[in-house]
Amino acid sequence: MPAIKKVALLVTISVILYSLFSFLASGLQFKILSFNNVNILSDIFFTPDSNKLETAVTDSSAVFIQTDSILVKGEKSFSNYKFPTLITSFQQDTTMPSLLHLDAKLLALKQGKRTKIRIAYLGDSMIEGDLLTKKLRELLQAMFGGCGVGFVPVTPNVAKFRTTVSDDNSSNWRDENFKNATEEAKKTLFFSGRTYYSNNSWTIIKDLTIKDSALIEKSLICGATSGSSINYNDHGLIIHAPDKLNRILLSGDYSNQAKLVVNDNVLPVYGVSFEAPTGIYVDNFSFRGITGVEINSIDTSFLKNIDQHNPYDVIILGYGVNLLYKPNDKNFTWYRQLFNPVLDKLKKCFPNSDIIVVSTADRAFRYNGEYKSAIGIDSLVRLQARLAFNNSLCFYNQFATMGGQNSIVKWAQKTPALASKDYIHPNERGARTLAVHFYNAILNDYNKYIAAINDSSKTN
Repeated sequence: MPAIKKVALLVTISVILYSLFSFLASGLQFKILSFNNVNILSDIFFTPDSNKLETAVTDSSAVFIQTDSILVKGEKSFSNYKFPTLITSFQQDTTMPSLLHLDAKLLALKQGKRTKIRIAYLGDSMIEGDLLTKKLRELLQAMFGGCGVGFVPVTPNVAKFRTTVSDDNSSNWRDENFKNATEEAKKTLFFSGRTYYSNNSWTIIKDLTIKDSALIEKSLICGATSGSSINYNDHGLIIHAPDKLNRILLSGDYSNQAKLVVNDNVLPVYGVSFEAPTGIYVDNFSFRGITGVEINSIDTSFLKNIDQHNPYDVIILGYGVNLLYKPNDKNFTWYRQLFNPVLDKLKKCFPNSDIIVVSTADRAFRYNGEYKSAIGIDSLVRLQARLAFNNSLCFYNQFATMGGQNSIVKWAQKTPALASKDYIHPNERGARTLAVHFYNAILNDYNKYIAAINDSSKTN
């Protein structure tokens, strides 16, 4: 037999055998150790339609339910908040994972299941410009898959230093936000704290995180309309969006650009999301100068619509430096009264999300001619931890992770510097450092989850 025919015969037999074992492993749940991670029929069994995606989510949730009784055992310990580089749900046993929902879905992605994980990182100027979240997104996508920058507001540039997107837009968008909107208008602000209204306005947004040709879904995030006229990438569309918050798929192709013209001046527009059909995504929701209490002005029904149509597996709340605006402040009990309703509302509106309270980073004032950490910072970190503890949420001590007392001074004076000389804001290098620490904390929690599952399987 000629050599080429032998090769062809060998390939044919191999394909048949692998197809058979893939069918047995995936279709009939037949366990063969050597083929557990082999499935050449995965594109058949896990197609990107909504039913298959729901199946993937259900499978990962089954892991969570199966191990839930084991993972949440143990006494609580408030003192866990002091530990750096630890995401804690205050379990006394720090070998137990805290992000049960996220960990289960990360495992699903690692198992090759086609699903999405969305992380909403809400914060102030500490995450402005997508600096911290850029690196966090890169690390998570490299480990668990995904491609795309996620949500981008209509006018995304912040002092022209966000490097993950480029944009050009008309100047006639009307921007209603946390600072200027009426109390009624604040009820339907997105996590970004902004709603945009058009006067035949346009925007062109490019996702610069996409390095290679990749299938990217571009989705419009908008408010309610019974039939608004828009133009997307030079094609006219009539969109129907029945709920207060809607996610409308505009296209799924290999372009990294969304050109949007909105002809309806009453349509609330929030932005465009860039995501691959599967993977993990980190949405940056920065708003300069706020403390997080502003979120409470958003209507409960609107937040529930976000959970329904644009759900987040993790909501991160990173606030604090704007509370430290007076050098001698030590008492922040007023903040507890204002921020506690925010946490309660988010818990009720996003019952399936892991919520993480991230402490303030370090900031310094001049005391007796020398820059030192704000004298009230330990009190504020403790109060933020207590808010998380009392609401059964997770906590991450960013202040301790930076190095604790006077760390921002050291960062600013370091060569090369990690922070600016305002002794508040990390620079891009410092933001990357914070992102790496936070990523390692997430990965550490995921590894605890895997270890707990393995221990559970050994005892059963």
